[in-house]
Amino acid sequence: MKQRFSESQIFSVLKEAEGGIKVDDLCRKHGISTGTFFRWKNKYGGMELSDVRKMKELEVENSRLKRIVAQYALENEAMREVLKKNS
Repeated sequence: MKQRFSESQIFSVLKEAEGGIKVDDLCRKHGISTGTFFRWKNKYGGMELSDVRKMKELEVENSRLKRIVAQYALENEAMREVLKKNS
């Protein structure tokens, strides 16, 4: 699923909210729901843009490592089955 807003756009919306603009007005201006705004605030509140980029990089690396572990687990299980049949 492609995100409609980039991290930098999300941060600019959150910075506007910190500047004192009402959430309802802000959501109307950017075409987002209040639920989306508060989800962004919970996820990105207190972070800097560089922190979010690092977090995204770590998420990608984590998913890559999980795939590798799953692949090795499958290979290990297949080897056990072969050894069990040969015994």
